[in-house]
Parts: sequence; C-alpha cells; structure tokens
Amino acid sequence: MNTQPDQTKNGMEAARQSFSGKGLTESQFREAWAITGIIHGEIQKTGSFREKLTDYAHAYARNQKFDAMRGETILRDVYTAGNGQSMNQTREALMEREAQVSQTAQPDILAHAERVEHLIQDGPTQPFYKAYDQAAVELSGVLQITQSGAKEMMKEAYRTAHGRDLYEAGKELEEAYHKPVREAEIASRKAEKLESPSQQRAQSQSMG
Repeated sequence: MNTQPDQTKNGMEAARQSFSGKGLTESQFREAWAITGIIHGEIQKTGSFREKLTDYAHAYARNQKFDAMRGETILRDVYTAGNGQSMNQTREALMEREAQVSQTAQPDILAHAERVEHLIQDGPTQPFYKAYDQAAVELSGVLQITQSGAKEMMKEAYRTAHGRDLYEAGKELEEAYHKPVREAEIASRKAEKLESPSQQRAQSQSMG
C-alpha cells in the first residue's frame, strides 16, 4: 500500500508532466509541489486534508492569475501525479488500515504506549506531550496509520493493560523526572545571563 509521498525525482517528474503541472511556471510548480508535501503530512497526522487544502489553495492563488478554486485543482492534480493516488485515496487507505490493525496489533500498540514512560524518564528527559507525539509518530510508521489514530490506540491499550489513563501516568512521570531537569536548565541559563554583564565589566576594567 502506498501511503507515503513519492518525493523522489520520478514522482516530481510525474507531477511536472501532469495536466496541471505542465501549465505552471517553474516557481509555480515548485510551490505547488511543496504544498502537496505539507498536505500529505497533514493526512498522515490527522487523516484529514480538507481545511489544509482550502487554506493553502487560497494562499497559493494569491497574487496569481488563477483563483483559489483553480489553485485547489492544481494542488490535487500535482498531488495525485506525484504520489500515485489522490488525497482522498491516501486518507481512505489509512482509515482502512486503522480498522484492520486496531485488534491485531495490540502488542505493538501497547509497547509504544509504554515507550512514552521511558521517553519521559530516560535522559535526555522529555515532557509528556513530546514523548507521546514521538511514540505516536513511530507507531504510525510501523502500522501505516495516522498519528492521531496511533494516539487513540495507545491510550486505549494503556488503559486496558494498566487500568489508568496514559496522560495522567505521563504527567506524573513528567513532574518527577522532566520538571527537575527543566528547572535546573532554566536556573543555569538565568545564572549565565547574570554572570555575562559582570564578566564583561571585569574584562573591560582589566583591559583599562
């Protein structure tokens, strides 16, 4: 199943030779190509693209001779040619995959949920939101699902296995492990800022 964007030379050439791509200047095409990569990332993250496509189509069409509707058509064509499937086909493939793996991949899902704990505790420590996101991105890559879907599956698997909420457990670990490290870093930065002016004055006095 192809759920990853084909951001290769072949994919880019196919997009350039698409019906819409052939009519664009080089700068117009490169902008469209970059935007389709952002939209693909949004589909992988949330399983949705409608709002992002609308927003970027308007931005893309600004200062151009075509309107936002034409801009959206161009972005859809470039995306489809470059990725071998439409935005909606990419989204549907991810949704179908999530339905398939939600019951069959529980060991993987639980392992990534529990990995959040280790990411928070082990150096360098992380706050819960970063550890949760990192584990979800890793799981979504393993199972070929959306990151938001991965997060929901991790929450359910953790609750079933441990009888408590992953967020609550993660925030407790953040308080115990990450917060002291973070506070020490902040105190160190403040101390460095206080020392710098005094050091500069001392250096100026010694030079004088």
